[in-house]
Amino acid sequence: MDDQLVELADAHGVATWYEGSERRRVDVPADVVVSVLAELGVTADTPEAIRAALAELRPDDLPPTIVLRAGQSRPLPPPTDAGKDAFTASNAGKASFPASGGATIRTEDGRVVEVGDEIPGDLPLGWHTLTVQDRDITLVVAPARLPEPPRTWGWMLQLYSMHSRESWGVGDLRDLTDFVTWSKDTGAGVVLLNPMHAVAPVHPIQPSPYSPSSRRHTNPVYLRVTATNEYLVASDATKAAVDALQPDDTTDLINYDRVWDAKIKALELLKPSELTEGDDFAVYCALAEVHGADYRDWPEELRHPDNPAVREQADPARISFHAWLQELCDQQLEQARQAAEGMAVGIVHDLPVGVDPGGADAWALQDVLATGVTVGAPPDAFNQQGQNWSLPPWHPRKLAEAGYQPYRDLLRAVFRHSQGLRIDHIAGLWRLWWIPGGDARKGTYVRYDADAMTGILALEAHRAGAAVIGEDLGTVEHKVTETLHSNNMLSSAVLWFERDDHGNMLPHENWPERAAASISTHDLPTAAGFLRSEHVRVRAELNVLAGDVDAEYAQAARERRELLAVLGEDESSAEEDVIIAMHALLADTPCRIALASPYDVIGETRQPNLPGTVDEYPNWRIPFPIHLAAFMADPRVSRAVSTMRRR
Repeated sequence: MDDQLVELADAHGVATWYEGSERRRVDVPADVVVSVLAELGVTADTPEAIRAALAELRPDDLPPTIVLRAGQSRPLPPPTDAGKDAFTASNAGKASFPASGGATIRTEDGRVVEVGDEIPGDLPLGWHTLTVQDRDITLVVAPARLPEPPRTWGWMLQLYSMHSRESWGVGDLRDLTDFVTWSKDTGAGVVLLNPMHAVAPVHPIQPSPYSPSSRRHTNPVYLRVTATNEYLVASDATKAAVDALQPDDTTDLINYDRVWDAKIKALELLKPSELTEGDDFAVYCALAEVHGADYRDWPEELRHPDNPAVREQADPARISFHAWLQELCDQQLEQARQAAEGMAVGIVHDLPVGVDPGGADAWALQDVLATGVTVGAPPDAFNQQGQNWSLPPWHPRKLAEAGYQPYRDLLRAVFRHSQGLRIDHIAGLWRLWWIPGGDARKGTYVRYDADAMTGILALEAHRAGAAVIGEDLGTVEHKVTETLHSNNMLSSAVLWFERDDHGNMLPHENWPERAAASISTHDLPTAAGFLRSEHVRVRAELNVLAGDVDAEYAQAARERRELLAVLGEDESSAEEDVIIAMHALLADTPCRIALASPYDVIGETRQPNLPGTVDEYPNWRIPFPIHLAAFMADPRVSRAVSTMRRR
């Protein structure tokens, strides 16, 4: 690759090579680098364009956003002649010219601090404004680190699957409150949820919690209609009409379209008569009901939220309805959060990597997103074609120029009703695999300001009094996990993956301390599924195995024998006893948090999601095999709870 193109790419955070899954160097094709640079607003398709782009590079002494840690100072650049002249003209006879060119800091609480040649290290935590050389710069002061997380145990819950007889075919927020109350009563200190973010309000309703329309809002499918105040004060006739809409609870798979229709029809009967003004999400929903879920297919004048035609054409009544649905979600989420008060941690929400490229957030935040690319993962031994998650990434420069406000607002929206946050693919705060043409093999990594991203995360988590868990599984740079730990944020430790440099399973005492430990994840085999090699059987039937079927079964058998040896069990051991031994191992690790899964405890073999499949497998649609009340009373659950309480 041309040296000047390499220099230009590096200056803009675009990788020209990377270390692959087997720690081998992989060079990125020049045309991919050029395409990604173009998405960043840099033309590099000819040698002349590359030279011109290099000539435009300037040292960024004053970036649009500065993020510091508590106690950290930062020098300010010397004033330019223009800045000095402007200061002298406006302050003639008042003061001598300071080295910084008359810099001031307006703190979050409204105080004005005059500064000299550096940003002082005694500023309070918060979001401030630095004014220097006629520029306003966002200045964020974050805590040096979060408080050390407590040592506790709890549950990782796929709420949509854990339904009760009172919920309408899908686990809801009242079920969550009941589950949290029971968990606290049995000594658990944390409940980790699947993402519960909003989807587009049109069919087909998106089942995947990791492809939301908006990460700033909540999916109304989780509402308990009969727990709303509007239902409780309704007339008997209205209650009867609402009750009649409850779908039956006998389907083999969750039917989100049916549940959605039933709940929306019921809520239409209960909606208040007065109209309230909604935000951009409510406007999107009103337009999506008319024009479809993908804003890129809407009439041209509606494709940007700032166009006057948007408010002219969006139905105020529908805007108000969708705004009201979010108010109901907030109320029921808050009830669950309050139920968790007194737990060591409480409710932990899950944040996906991104959003649907045609959805509400992509529409509202398009000015700070790189809408011409999607993100995913490069090829590896398990996904030889790579992975395209079809999610648009933050545009690093535009996000910084916006003072990271969209990122801050996202974090605040999630922290509002939680005591913790798990971030899927936490490495995305450092870099993301950008795919400019749809083929995941033809992408490259783009860097982000990890100091800013992690600092803002630390500040907002500190203000919420919340814990942070980063999902750092797979091929992740060491600095990601090291930074998490130095911030008292937890990494992820999974039984199947905790191995030494020789590939041997680690004994429990060698697991990392600053981590959240679990047997599995939503993308991996359940405990019973692993013991029965269900993950091999299903993939073989669906033709998504990378290797020979017999070899995969043999490998699964070796891994099972290795696990049994670590647990002190053997092939003659009862499956329930082996699963309890797995939980005992979790309880004995030094990890700060140990997480049990209801799927594992009751011996469910089907995993919630099977990577590499779309329609071949019922991802995110498998209901829990027993109702919530039956789960709480199950003797297998009692054994697991007693085991985990050893922590």
